[in-house]
Amino acid sequence: MSDARPTILVVFGTRPEAIKLFPVVRALAERPGLRVRTCVTAQHRGLLDQVLGIAGLTPDIDLDLMEPGQSLDRLTARLLTGLGEVIDAEAPARVVVQGDTATAMAGALAAYYRRVPVAHVEAGLRSGDIYHPWPEEVNRRIVAPIADLHFAPTDTAAAALARENVTAGVHVTGNTVIDALHWTQARIAEDPALAVGLDPVAERFAGKRIVLVTTHRRENFGGGMAAIARAIARIADRPDVAVLFPVHPNPNVGPVMDSILSGCPNVAQVAPLDYPHFVRALGLCHLALTDSGGVQEEAPALAKPVLVMRETTERPEGIAAGTAKLIGADEERIVSEVFTLLDDKAAYAAMARAHNPYGDGHAAARIAGVIADAVGR
Repeated sequence: MSDARPTILVVFGTRPEAIKLFPVVRALAERPGLRVRTCVTAQHRGLLDQVLGIAGLTPDIDLDLMEPGQSLDRLTARLLTGLGEVIDAEAPARVVVQGDTATAMAGALAAYYRRVPVAHVEAGLRSGDIYHPWPEEVNRRIVAPIADLHFAPTDTAAAALARENVTAGVHVTGNTVIDALHWTQARIAEDPALAVGLDPVAERFAGKRIVLVTTHRRENFGGGMAAIARAIARIADRPDVAVLFPVHPNPNVGPVMDSILSGCPNVAQVAPLDYPHFVRALGLCHLALTDSGGVQEEAPALAKPVLVMRETTERPEGIAAGTAKLIGADEERIVSEVFTLLDDKAAYAAMARAHNPYGDGHAAARIAGVIADAVGR
């Protein structure tokens, strides 16, 4: 017997998308009037699967499009045709995409070609520079005029959409990453074995203040990555400090870091962490040093200052609130800013106690409600 309920097709392909969409998939599934289908592109195969495992999600469709070293245009072409075929087969009433990836952009465009309405989770983030972050800034801008539902995490994001004359269908919901963070914290509290893999690091660095580092942005490849590595080595040279560094699998990251950081006793270069272990790492750290987007939202929820190794950010709310600070990828600046937070208690407290502007952990329920209402009309 066929299912007469309208189908909501949720499309994602990377670890950050999975983290921010699994609460939405769960919330949509609780709506009895909807049939929820998930399609993953596996733009990040291994990192994506880690999140699917902890969230208990088995994708309905897996395109498995990851191909080492593929160019952005080849990836985009494969995403566009692959997702187009999925939309043809599933005939959804709506497609849901998240954020700023090639998967989100191609999913929205494939839906548009078939006149299927699009909902954009985490809409309205803008850095103002199409090359920082690259290509994410343009990916987001392409989705905006296509989508008819825009789930802006903050008032600032909604205002950015308004400046582009996108005002209809905009809903300020908070960011679903806070939902994911709270859910995962609760799971770890129930079952500490989910993050037991960090026990050796916690024991090794007991009594030291841990700096959690993540870096993978394309704009920092090359000289920027080498400068970051040199800065990490100088920071870790302090006897009161240790660095926990989950190294991104991109080949532009690991070899550079190994050439400079191998042999540093206070640096733990580890394989990419699954989400429960990453949440525990945030809890263990004294501060976060990152060029990632999501960490700018997650760390403040745990009262951890964030130093952002970029020249621009599409998340200005954290900068305005004082939870995060843009410092670029200059070696001297990185070292200076980290040392300030290590040595100046007032500076640290000002960032740690600042209000987190990214939500209350109920964004997914709000999003599911709006989508259900829209499909029901």
